[in-house]
Amino acid sequence: MTGPERKIQLAKIAHVYYKHRNLEKAHEFAIDFGFEEVHRTDDKIYYRGYGREPFVYCLIKADEDEFGGTAFAVENEEDLEYAAKILPNAEGPYEMKDAPGGGKCVTFREPTDNFLWHLVYGQKMRDDERTLPTLKFNFPTKKERPPNTFQRFEKRPAPVHKLGHFGFCHTNWQKAFDFYHSHFNFKPSEIQADEKTDQNCMVFSRLDRGDELVDHHCFFFFEGPKAHIHHSSFETHDFDTQVLGHDWLRHKGYENLWGVGRHIMGSQIFDYWYDPDKFVLEHYVDGDLLDAKEDTKLSKATLDTLYVWGKCELQVTF
Repeated sequence: MTGPERKIQLAKIAHVYYKHRNLEKAHEFAIDFGFEEVHRTDDKIYYRGYGREPFVYCLIKADEDEFGGTAFAVENEEDLEYAAKILPNAEGPYEMKDAPGGGKCVTFREPTDNFLWHLVYGQKMRDDERTLPTLKFNFPTKKERPPNTFQRFEKRPAPVHKLGHFGFCHTNWQKAFDFYHSHFNFKPSEIQADEKTDQNCMVFSRLDRGDELVDHHCFFFFEGPKAHIHHSSFETHDFDTQVLGHDWLRHKGYENLWGVGRHIMGSQIFDYWYDPDKFVLEHYVDGDLLDAKEDTKLSKATLDTLYVWGKCELQVTF
């Protein structure tokens, strides 16, 4: 099979959609997770972070609980038009009339397991990006905090800054890999192979943006018997903020999947939570930044390659 004549240039990951039967229950979790409602229609609730994205998360009222797709911003309108012509089952470009920030969108379904994807262009960024304080720490031999100052914190959710990455379980790893990496400017940061078969089974990919520093991965997928969304991950401010958010969710009675802990691939400090309908959302801080010069790393897929510390008492299954 021949590939496309050129790759669609993705500029960044933008937002995700989740469909729920009980929208208000999902909304309650969203607020406790650290999102801020920014707009509501008859069947959708849009949420922002404290960054410049007009929204990073959208809940949709639906008859079934299911993942509604991830959106990436493309480099230019020409890429959006090109995507509409070459991608499978593509619809658009159409105007995002109800969405904060507006813009145009192309929606398609990838060919391996029929997951929804969205490509957007022309969204108006927010001009009220917020900053949170950078803490000073007292180390054993270096005391950074000025005299007579204190570390005091407010109990609250961990405010979300941006959408960082998301992941799928695909039923055919090679087919999915060939599609994504031939149609888009994804670059594998890490590829893992099955210990027994030595076949590639997991990939963590970033965007190839040349010399621009990007997150270690904005997209990952692995092979399994049943296709499903694994999780969506949102960056928060720092470790204290993250653990305050962990404590908030725990006191609210939500179910923790895994964390707090430290990953190896990407280096993030992670914290995974189930929402009321068993979708998994993650808070993370302190992820790696790479440019296009960093080569792909190869390893075997074992649980021990996923974390440095923070092992869950129950086995984490992918």
